[in-house]
Parts: sequence; structure tokens; C-alpha cells
Amino acid sequence: MLYPLKFTPILKDKIWGGTKLKTLFDKPTTSDCLGESWELSGYEGDESVVSNGFLAGNNLTELIETYMGDLVGEKVFEQYGLSFPLLFKLIDANDFLSIQVHPNDETAKARHNSFGKTEMWYVVDAEPGAELIIGFKNDSSKEEYSAAVENGEVENLLQKVPVKKGDVFFIPAGLVHAIGKGVVVAEIQQSSDITYRIYDYKRKDANGNERELHVAQALDVINFAASREPKTTYEPKLNEVVPLVTSDYFTTNWLHFDREVVRDYAAIDSFVAYMCLEGTFDIVSNGEKTPVKAGETVMIPAEINEVKLLPSQACTLLEVYVPQK
Repeated sequence: MLYPLKFTPILKDKIWGGTKLKTLFDKPTTSDCLGESWELSGYEGDESVVSNGFLAGNNLTELIETYMGDLVGEKVFEQYGLSFPLLFKLIDANDFLSIQVHPNDETAKARHNSFGKTEMWYVVDAEPGAELIIGFKNDSSKEEYSAAVENGEVENLLQKVPVKKGDVFFIPAGLVHAIGKGVVVAEIQQSSDITYRIYDYKRKDANGNERELHVAQALDVINFAASREPKTTYEPKLNEVVPLVTSDYFTTNWLHFDREVVRDYAAIDSFVAYMCLEGTFDIVSNGEKTPVKAGETVMIPAEINEVKLLPSQACTLLEVYVPQK
């Protein structure tokens, strides 16, 4: 019988990374430039490995091969097969990330034999004055954008949005974006690593080389319309599940709770992932307890229809699953 699965985080140093994933979530690193913790991944070469229970040591792809729809959901398995459809990350931006854009499924399939990349961010922590770049201030065009890139002025066209803890942003494929300095986000995305960088502040790597840009590839995928309402609005409620984002690829809910919560997933036909961002709690299923703390991501197999969440203090988590089409 399957049970709530925990995984060993896959830690990735980045030129723009910092130390907050260690200080906030006790990620096991001595690095001062930890940029990403891949929490739950089936991405080829970066498959998450189970860290608890009798399945410890098995990676996610191996589990899907063995348990198929019982693990991920029958409809999910029919659609994606052995490919786990989502990727869950914690990101610490100690400096600005490159300004970038992602292709949609059609373009990514044709160019890279990959999924596209639609994603969302939940702001876990933000320093005073921190910003994100989200889309264009005003409607633009290929011509205006290309001239701005050529002149190193593309930032002038883009919308900078002040952010604080708890802010949510949905980033569909085609939306130009960047995480700003001093921001930690939980990122939920399609399982893809296709990124087109269009500006990188002329930074140089350890070898003195500027990182590759993908200006030409990006031109055909960018949405040049103004991004007028980039922030997702929601009303936080204690001990109630609050919807954040519903897309073709993932549904994400927010839950802040300080007493027992029962979740019934019988109608979902998908795995469920919890990203715990604050507090500690136990997941109770089939009479067994799985302890969870802030910074951990747990996968609830699709065959588990009901769980109880028992907090030892106030907790905040993101609840994510693949919606039915």
C-alpha cells in the first residue's frame, strides 16, 4: 500500500543564488550561492529519490513504472505515461535572475521535443523594496522590443512589480518575466527546463564569459501585450482551502491551518503535492503518521482518497494536483 512520499531535495548552485534556502528551510548545503532546491522532479537526469518508508532509494520514474495510475492518477498516467508532469522548486534570488521567457507546448515540442513551460510563483519571503519583472508596461511589438534589446534598454519596456510575502503570480508560456533580488519563491511549473534568456545584465561566469542569450528564439514566443494585472488575488482564510491558480497543467490551493483538517481526494484522480512553507504537521493516512516541516514537499499518491492534517503549530502549505480535462 502506498503512503505519503518524501524526497531528497536536489540542490543547484546558481550565479544569482544565496543562503536563504539554508537559513529558512535548513537545506543541507555549505554553499553561499544555492539558487534552487528541486523538491519534486521527474525531469530526466534530475529525478527525485524517495527518502522515507519502504520505497526509500527509488526514484520517481521507477515508482511511476511500478505503480502507474495508483501513484499519479489514471487520467494523468494516460496523458503523460512515465513522464511526471510537474516540477516543484524553491528558489532564492540573491541577485536578479535573467529576464526570460518560456515557449508553449507546441513550440517546445517542435524545437526541443519537450513540454512547454507554464508556471506560477508563490512569494515565500521578500526583502523590503524587492520586485519582480512581469510582462510589458504597455502593448509592444517585435520591432520595438528588438530595438530595445539591441540598445540594451529592454528593461525600460517591462513592468516591475513590488512584492511581499504571500503574493502569487501566474506565468503562462510567452510572458516575459524575472525574479528580482531579495525574493524567495515556491515555483510550480510544467516539467520542462526550456528557458530563453533575453537579457542577463552582462554578468560573467567563473570563466569570464557572459551566459548565452536566446534573443532570436524568444522573438516568436513572446506575448507583447501589456500585462495589466499580473498579480493573482485571493482572500486568506484560516482553516479553509483557498483557490490560487487553475490552469490546464496544475491546480494550486493555499491552506493556512492551526487545527485538524480532513482532505478528501476521491474525485480528483491525480496525485496531490503539498509544499509546506511554514510550520510542522503530521499527515495521517491508513492509520500511519508522516511528519512534515517547513521546506518539505510531500507527494500523496492518487490511490489515497483521504488524509488528515494534524498541525503542531500554525502551518501554511500549497496543495497542488493535475486538473481533469
